[in-house]
Amino acid sequence: MNKRFLVLLAILVSLVTLVKAQNDSVSASAPVGTVVDEVIWVVGDEPILKSDVEAMRIQGQQEGMRWKGDPDCAIPEQIAVQKLYLNQAIIDSVQVTESEITQGVEQYIENMVQMIGSREKLEEYYKKSMSQIRADLRESYRERQLVQGMQHELTKNITVSPAEVRRYFKDIPQDSLPFVPTEVEVQIVTQTPRVEQEEINRIKEELRNYSDRVNKGEATFQTLARLYSEDPGTARRGGELDYTPRAALDPAFANVAFSLSDPKRVSKIVESEFGYHIIQLIDKRGDKVKVRHILRKPVVSDEAVNKAVARLDSVRTNILKGDFPFEAAASLLSDDKDTRNNNGLMFSMTQDGQRTSRFKLADLPPEVAKVVDTLKVGEVSAPFQMINERGKIVCAIVKLKGRTEGHKATITEDFQVMKSVVLGKLREKKLHDWLVKRIKSTYVRINDRYRDCNFEYEGWVR
Repeated sequence: MNKRFLVLLAILVSLVTLVKAQNDSVSASAPVGTVVDEVIWVVGDEPILKSDVEAMRIQGQQEGMRWKGDPDCAIPEQIAVQKLYLNQAIIDSVQVTESEITQGVEQYIENMVQMIGSREKLEEYYKKSMSQIRADLRESYRERQLVQGMQHELTKNITVSPAEVRRYFKDIPQDSLPFVPTEVEVQIVTQTPRVEQEEINRIKEELRNYSDRVNKGEATFQTLARLYSEDPGTARRGGELDYTPRAALDPAFANVAFSLSDPKRVSKIVESEFGYHIIQLIDKRGDKVKVRHILRKPVVSDEAVNKAVARLDSVRTNILKGDFPFEAAASLLSDDKDTRNNNGLMFSMTQDGQRTSRFKLADLPPEVAKVVDTLKVGEVSAPFQMINERGKIVCAIVKLKGRTEGHKATITEDFQVMKSVVLGKLREKKLHDWLVKRIKSTYVRINDRYRDCNFEYEGWVR
């Protein structure tokens, strides 16, 4: 099962959750005696409904999804596979934190908004508010992360030597070698627009007001969180974060959260990378804490953005004049803590846990990719705005350090790519063998109309 197929399947699983949620009210109002759904498979003690399959089929058609073989057979099989992974993840205690879910859902929503055009169009399409869409997505995202975590646990010890890579590709025809898409190396300098002190004071005054109301018994923390918190992942739950280890929290937030001892009191105001918070303790359990919080985000003014753009424009002018190199500007002036110690060079982690500075355009932040695609090697862009991974506005200039055009992989220049291919094949085999073994040891009942299907995994039909 290739990576693109898994990604598209994950998208469909999440979208199916939304479609099913839309249809729940219709099913609930059906006349007595009307058949509104049907159990077509049972895997272990988990049913697969006809509506699950139909919802995924509809979304697949809308997204241009191509299934392996007959969709009538492939769709319920893939749903069954997900259930097997989920069951094993529960047995093996694979964990996903609330903060991971929140961040993932927000990123996922941003991707969907880009696909559909706007948040308003997304709400119109699903006939739901953004908060309802988030609520529907959380469980499906959690399940997807559990599946991926389980797959990682099953394949994490697989390794491959250089000799095995060379041996694998030795006799492969030239036209069967993997194609390496165009890759770029990008350096970046960012400036974060400064929030005016007046705006910070306004936010802090609001939070102090919330604390006073809770401490005086005029309102509950949960109610105020639902009304005013700007953390979309927790606001609907009264600001509640489930039991979370210190390492999964922003350091400043964690220091205050773990220092709380009285559940009746509200913390001092805490500044994190996300904004400003007040926190209320619910419980502590070992090295984990359960709290509520209210997040407020200061608004960056247009004037502050314009000032940041002007600063970067001046920096770019100096670079072009030769007053100092781009690398020096990145090291001394950039606000991007992840790249400034690396001369501004952007990097990411490969599936093998290796650090790489080579990006496919599709893997860069969209605003960066759009600019880089217009540059020649060595050119520095004009300043532009982007949204960073924390959801904040930042201004940036980028330099295209290198560009490698798409080509057939060679063992000398693209060893890591070819190694990833071999690892991918070994992981696919490991997962395939595990699933076949798991299917044989799991109770499975399928509707008779699926018994003649040509399934990807053997053992479903008994």
